[in-house]
Amino acid sequence: MNPNQKRNLKSELGNVFSEISLGFNLKNLGYLPRWLILFFDMVIIVVSGIITYLLFQGLKLQYIPKEHIAFGVVFYLSINVFFFWLYRTYSGIIRHSSYIDALKLFFSQFSTFVVLIVLNFIVIILDKQKIYMTTGAFINTILSFSFLFFYRIIVKQSFEKFFGDSNLIKKTNAIIYGSDANATAVANALLAENPRRFKLLAFIDKNNQNTTKRILNLPILHSKKSIAVLMRSLKAEALIIADNSLTKDERLAIVDECIDYGFKVFTIPVVSDWDDQKEISKNIKNFEIHDLLERKPIVLDTNSISTKLKGKTILVTGAAGSIGSEIVRQVINFSPKKIIILDQAETPLHTLSLEILQMDNTVTVKNVIADIRNFEILEKIFELHKPNVVYHAAAYKHVPMMEENPSQAIFTNVLGTKNVADLSQKYEVERFLMISTDKAVNPSSVMGASKRIAEMYVQSKHYKNKTLNPNQYTKFITTRFGNVLGSNGSVVPLFTKQIQEGGPITITHPEIIRYFMTIPEACQLVLEACSMGNGGEIYIFDMGKPVRIIDLAKKMIRLAGFTPDKDIKIKIVGLRPGEKLYEELLNDSAKNLATHHEKIMIAEEKNEKFEVILDSINALVHLSNEGNNDQIVSKMKWLVPEFKSLNSEFQTLDIEVKEYYVYTK
Repeated sequence: MNPNQKRNLKSELGNVFSEISLGFNLKNLGYLPRWLILFFDMVIIVVSGIITYLLFQGLKLQYIPKEHIAFGVVFYLSINVFFFWLYRTYSGIIRHSSYIDALKLFFSQFSTFVVLIVLNFIVIILDKQKIYMTTGAFINTILSFSFLFFYRIIVKQSFEKFFGDSNLIKKTNAIIYGSDANATAVANALLAENPRRFKLLAFIDKNNQNTTKRILNLPILHSKKSIAVLMRSLKAEALIIADNSLTKDERLAIVDECIDYGFKVFTIPVVSDWDDQKEISKNIKNFEIHDLLERKPIVLDTNSISTKLKGKTILVTGAAGSIGSEIVRQVINFSPKKIIILDQAETPLHTLSLEILQMDNTVTVKNVIADIRNFEILEKIFELHKPNVVYHAAAYKHVPMMEENPSQAIFTNVLGTKNVADLSQKYEVERFLMISTDKAVNPSSVMGASKRIAEMYVQSKHYKNKTLNPNQYTKFITTRFGNVLGSNGSVVPLFTKQIQEGGPITITHPEIIRYFMTIPEACQLVLEACSMGNGGEIYIFDMGKPVRIIDLAKKMIRLAGFTPDKDIKIKIVGLRPGEKLYEELLNDSAKNLATHHEKIMIAEEKNEKFEVILDSINALVHLSNEGNNDQIVSKMKWLVPEFKSLNSEFQTLDIEVKEYYVYTK
């Protein structure tokens, strides 16, 4: 036999012996075959019986009379096997043993004890001599249950200590912030997790009421000391926030302190499903930048919104975008009759359509691939579907791109808006709502100026029609807000991608600041504004406090577990064409009025006459067809005098337009 044949024979023999298995190996003690568990249980039963017999023999007492010992042993073993089978005590996975398994063992042994007593009673009646001493049977039952129970605990703990998968993975030392039922449920879920991600060290009690006690054999710490000090003292690496009584400010203070000292922070929703605690650990997630910027839940006037939307046909332009798609998701909750989702992006529109079908099958969804710049196609859509409410979210929004392509900004943001607004009036749409931006305020870019012109057209159209027809049907409304977290092309997804790639994070200027909202928050306010509007208003939203982009970047780096400018570099690349250091929500000459909703205000803007705006838009479209960028932007600056270009090739046009504007006035 040559060496190759020998190796092949050894390999085949190895495969054969690996297949001949008793169903377990040392690394799979948690998956012992049922017959083996039953065998071990019976060994324990025999041992406890022998101990009981010897114990009473030492006391000169007979647990089982010698003349009945053969029957007594066989019956004792048989009845144990029967109740093991009846209660399925051997069917559980040992490493996952729980109090349910303990109860099964207790009932099996208690049932065995009851049968032995009943047998004694029957035998006494027939033979006047007991087979088992009652005290001996009781002690035997206690010993059997104890040995069976502790055997499972020993195997479970041994498995977790020596053979569990969690020992192969480095666990994160963590402290749980909170000591209530929610925090305890989280801790139990994490302890039951396999493989374990966290090694729990302690709980923190905000109210300092339970610090002399322990939960799950873990200490409860005072929160009077700094969180960072507590974590360093226990060599913790992460904090899991499970206290839902924390205010937003308290939560943010804790998170800021942790990330400043390089500790990871995790959060979890409220544990409401107490029957499904295995799902709790899956919901524990890294604290994200969205969590830092979340504000109090918005209280909507659902009755008013429902009145405007229920049973109606809704058209959403730009429906495949981040704002448009969220509007669609929220509108569905108010039971419209039909939703027309319109966009020119095929794949995102298809994805949204599939998502809607899974959400609500009672709403008719019409997918329309169309360009709002094409009036004829749009008119066919209005004529066919006759929408009652229009949410106009379609727009080009990237500032540097529009700075290079002014004509496209005019075609989409201005002419597209004019087309949708004109058709809304012609086909007697009840409400037309346009999504605008804070970049339209004192615009410094072509994109911002184009959105301001669209605002002016929509607002002036409403007042013009109202003058001609006080009972006009269509209410034209505009909403204006800042940056939206997670929207396509926003800084948060960009920074996330740059962090994942190891950096650097690129920032245009160290002092640049922006307002931020979450997508759902912004769209909720859009629905509210649309329902409350009487027409002609420009609604602005409470955007909270402005955020320095460089601070946002540093927090995102720390939340990802890195150190800014050490692990992940921050690179300043300079302001892009048309970009401001800060955005505004009101023009210099405007003021805002309060509404019944604390987060929504009305901007009082000066407006040109409708005829002037209409003529200017027609001129802009003509210039855009010719493709002369300087002429396009000059006309935009004439129509929007506050439009002052920044970091742009069009800055030289500001002086010329200013002189012309003053002269013509």
